[in-house]
Amino acid sequence: MNRAIYLQNRPTGRPALSDFKFVEEEKPAPGEGQILLETKYISVDPYLRGRMIDAKSYIPPFELHKPITSGIIAEVKESKHPDFKAGDFVNGMLAWKEFQVSDGKRLTKVDPDQAPLSAYLGILGMTGLTAYFGLTDIGKPKAGETILVTGAAGAVGSVVGQLGKIFECKVVGIAGSDDKIDLITSDFGFDAGINYKTTDDMTAAVAEACPDGVDVFFDNVGGSIFDAVMANTNRGARVVLCGAIADYNKTETPTGPRVNSTLIKNSILMQGFTVGNYQSEFQKGIQKLAGWLKEDKLNYEETIVEGFEHTPQAFLDLFDGKNTGKMVVKI
Repeated sequence: MNRAIYLQNRPTGRPALSDFKFVEEEKPAPGEGQILLETKYISVDPYLRGRMIDAKSYIPPFELHKPITSGIIAEVKESKHPDFKAGDFVNGMLAWKEFQVSDGKRLTKVDPDQAPLSAYLGILGMTGLTAYFGLTDIGKPKAGETILVTGAAGAVGSVVGQLGKIFECKVVGIAGSDDKIDLITSDFGFDAGINYKTTDDMTAAVAEACPDGVDVFFDNVGGSIFDAVMANTNRGARVVLCGAIADYNKTETPTGPRVNSTLIKNSILMQGFTVGNYQSEFQKGIQKLAGWLKEDKLNYEETIVEGFEHTPQAFLDLFDGKNTGKMVVKI
């Protein structure tokens, strides 16, 4: 038999294990022009929460009583497709199933000899590319500037900080524990870090860590931390809106300080994006990241949870900050 994980309910507020359902299906067989895939690694990411809502967005919502999908590394077990052979490894947006068939479209072959397979879901995958394109295209950092990153110990934030150092900037990160602050400053090269859970006055803490102000603000969190950083932005700053995990489970639209006057007075650019905006440039981005990785200019951390049955809990753990770097489920 073949196990799959379906979306059972649309969550209200924070998702729960009861919103997922394990279903047993018959193991599929490939037809002509198809391949049989066995899942090896599943990516769990905060943006999946948005797809659980039945609302228009940049990507269609998940359907109830059907499998959830995300980035997956799979092995070709059987092939009736001319472009794939048994033993190939591929990366693509696939269903949360142990086995599935595919026509091969929108799949990318990955090389396990170039990097560990899980890295293609992180540093050499969507999270690495998100950091690269968001920082370089919107943030446009210049040597000597100050970059501030929220969610700094996460899969995207940790890469943003390291890229900032490659571009000769001062980099400050905000994270949720002393261990994570130690990690970003020791392993990822950040110049300073702020533990928001032990800080009473975030606006003052940002001012102290960034005495010359913030030139590039790469935000993965939103909420009140966003407000504190915005109060310390410089004239001509660039604000990169990548995520807002602090608000994903809110049942009402949160309000806070209005940023209009700040943007106007300081001529600030603020732009949101998703990595899909840069799909035509993915190979360029991967080559850049792979080059820096090979030169030991990039480091990465992963939180690997073992077992297909633990996939929903791994997703839920993201909202408690239990991951360091990329959260991946190993099957």
